[in-house]
Amino acid sequence: MVKVNQPGRAAPATDDLKGRIVSFMRGASTEITPSEENRLPELKSVLPAGTAVYVAHTPNASFSQVIHAALAVRRAGFLATPHIAVRRVPNSQTLRAALAELRAGGVEHILLIAGDAPRPIGEFSGTLDVLDSRILEESGIARIGIAGHPDGHNAVASALLWEALEAKQAFAARAGVSMHIVTQFGLNGGAFKIWERELLRRRIHLPVRVGIAGPAPIAKLVHFAIQCGIGASMRAVMRNLSGAAHSSGLATTPDQHLLGLLGTPVSAQIVAPHFFAFGGALKTARWMRKVAAGAFDVDANAAQFRMQG
Repeated sequence: MVKVNQPGRAAPATDDLKGRIVSFMRGASTEITPSEENRLPELKSVLPAGTAVYVAHTPNASFSQVIHAALAVRRAGFLATPHIAVRRVPNSQTLRAALAELRAGGVEHILLIAGDAPRPIGEFSGTLDVLDSRILEESGIARIGIAGHPDGHNAVASALLWEALEAKQAFAARAGVSMHIVTQFGLNGGAFKIWERELLRRRIHLPVRVGIAGPAPIAKLVHFAIQCGIGASMRAVMRNLSGAAHSSGLATTPDQHLLGLLGTPVSAQIVAPHFFAFGGALKTARWMRKVAAGAFDVDANAAQFRMQG
């Protein structure tokens, strides 16, 4: 049974809140793009060995480049998790070969997503097509991540997003595979809590990594939010771009998201944060290291961190 926070509790002490943040950060994951593969030696000096590092399938990268980068991430001592954007996979033979190459190189985790291509280049229109094909079950992949959308998606109705999550959980139960959710980042500070309550109502119990945008300028966040099809909060930002960073209803920095999320204890289903780096893997990793080490103070009045050193 998933635990829920009890209403009416007193606001937490700052020390308790900081402790929850540091503890939550111990399992944090992040990402690189295939073009950042050459930064892996530097990342090794920043992130602990065994950190989950996802490999994003960026618009200009090929599927083979994602696989190549994932194998390099594994060799660097991280838990490599490549994005498998199924709309950009040419055919089932290519997918089988890629998964076999990953397994041979010690990569056992993937993030299975549809991808943002407007039309599939091959036979897979969505992730359920791949799950139904049994290719993943035959591949030996140990753990499958799937996408969650607390802030909605401009191209997919909310009801369909929820139906897809329910169908994927049912698949995991039938197939006996380990599955977790990685949520898309958003700019609406309250959207995740609403989405979390809906998980509980629908009895979706898959572990969740909360997607949070790493430290980045607001213009960069807007660019990637548009690219990723983020819904309600994106419309709020576009209505008042100049005031977005100061809006009480929006969270445009990772510390704002962590403070909003952990202001009260989260359920055991929410296992860790995942930080989107947007091509700034080193900057994001250095921020993660400082927060995980407790090198910050909570400015409760300003609802932000004051970084130390």
